[in-house]
Amino acid sequence: MLKVLSFLKSYRIPVSIALFLMLVELAVELLQPLFMAKIIDDGIVKGDIPVIIKWGLIMVGMSLLAFISGIVNSFYAAHVSQSFGLDIRKALFDKVQSFSFSKFNLFPTSSLITRMTNDVVQVQNTVFMSLRIMLRAPLLIIGGVVMALIVNFKLSLIFLIVIPLLFLFLYGVMNKGDVLFKSVQERLDRVNSVMQENLSGIRLIKAFLRRKYEVKRFTKTNKELKDKTVSALRLMEVTMPILLLVMNLGILAVLWFGSSLVNVGDAKVGEVVAIINYATRITGAFSIFSFIIMAFSRAKASSGRIEEVLVVDSDVIENEQDQQILENQKDQLSIKGKIEFKQVSFTYPGTDSLVLEDLTFTVEPGQTVAILGATGSGKSSLFQLIPRLYDVEAGAVYIDGQDVRTMKSVSLRNQIGYVPQEALLFTGSVKGNIAWGKEDATLEEMIEAAEDAQIHETLMNLPKGYETIIGQKGVNLSGGQKQRLSIARALVRKPKILLLDDSTSALDLKTESKLLTALKRYTCTTLIITQKISTALEADMILLIEEGKLIAKGDHEYLLKESSLYQQIYQSQNREEAI
Repeated sequence: MLKVLSFLKSYRIPVSIALFLMLVELAVELLQPLFMAKIIDDGIVKGDIPVIIKWGLIMVGMSLLAFISGIVNSFYAAHVSQSFGLDIRKALFDKVQSFSFSKFNLFPTSSLITRMTNDVVQVQNTVFMSLRIMLRAPLLIIGGVVMALIVNFKLSLIFLIVIPLLFLFLYGVMNKGDVLFKSVQERLDRVNSVMQENLSGIRLIKAFLRRKYEVKRFTKTNKELKDKTVSALRLMEVTMPILLLVMNLGILAVLWFGSSLVNVGDAKVGEVVAIINYATRITGAFSIFSFIIMAFSRAKASSGRIEEVLVVDSDVIENEQDQQILENQKDQLSIKGKIEFKQVSFTYPGTDSLVLEDLTFTVEPGQTVAILGATGSGKSSLFQLIPRLYDVEAGAVYIDGQDVRTMKSVSLRNQIGYVPQEALLFTGSVKGNIAWGKEDATLEEMIEAAEDAQIHETLMNLPKGYETIIGQKGVNLSGGQKQRLSIARALVRKPKILLLDDSTSALDLKTESKLLTALKRYTCTTLIITQKISTALEADMILLIEEGKLIAKGDHEYLLKESSLYQQIYQSQNREEAI
């Protein structure tokens, strides 16, 4: 929790002002019973009207002071809590953005969303309540006991017995609540996960008529969330009746002993009234403790979940110097595009099976290389090692003779155009999606990239051309259009290395041929993962991958003579075309 609370350091001054104003309110509340005793003993009992007016006006003035302090305190508490939440969300988002793929896989997407939204809200609300009422309650209890002891020590001894016992009880409840509310947040993760899957796959659900099944699945996770929440709230709700019962018994004891002391002259009526008033205020403070404990328990659980993300070390360090290079484009690392894999082996974090094993090959600058292999053979994993989305398990990947692990990752990635297997577009305009590859790209550069990606004519036929708004994940575009737009996004940055991960699978042969011809005009090294022999024919070299191993390499003619697996692939696709 200390890691999360450290975000409050930037707000020391407004926090101090809020706490001071809260203490002003507290001081007024603690002094009021004392003044009330003065009015009773020195005014009402003795019939001294001026004394009643004097202390009455003082009480009214102090009440007005407390009222103004409360309003200003609320303003500062809201400012601090909202700014605190803003800073934590930004830190979480920045941290997630710095994760390598191996670290990103530590947390489900739904869990990260919950942590950046619901968990942050829980913590920031607790900060607000701490500055407004949460700290005031225990201070009121302690201050009330002290003031009662000052008024009449003998009569107030009952508080020294009852209140420590209640604090021990509350401490146990808070620890139990921490465990329960952490479980509640985990169930909320599961609900969000089911919702996310359903919203993403709604078309598939409808196509397969799986609506009832998915409703049952959601109902089950939703019920688990409800059951855990009810269990946690039940513990909190039973707390308040116990507190009130014990405190009310204490008040009865004060009244009984107080009457005895008044009769023998060891206490005044005003003192008994003041102590009862303090007891009532202490009871009121305890009455909101169940709410405070619930809020604090939830905040403690949430802050722990937030810290789990913040303390993760990134495998690939993104430092401020790298970011500055990206922003001003100065001192940019210039690469030619030579790629070397030397005895590379790779295993995904948390698994034991090798995805790539002892992979060795060299791609010269400007070459086009096609990578063929069955699904799950390790082709995409090979791609991810080049821009250091993952680091190798053994061996090394070299760019222009330099181990990529010694290169600044931002500088390296800024010269790589990467088109993933699943085309991902962002909500916004077509122009904005292309410029996502190069922020300062001109419209002419975007049009050139779109023309080479064979998408320009399609874009011009859209209602607003390049200004047309694309729905989430490109929902209003076809698969082939999304692929070509993703390629345009990569081409606009004029990369030195272009990685196309099965990015032409939705294109017809004619469009794909035009695209491959256009790519030859780029002075970059191009690696294409493909299942099509027609695509491989255009490559300078073909790599044949099977179960993570490089089993053959060469051009089409060479592999057709020397590789039985390549011959099978070639003959299979020829038969399909003939049919």
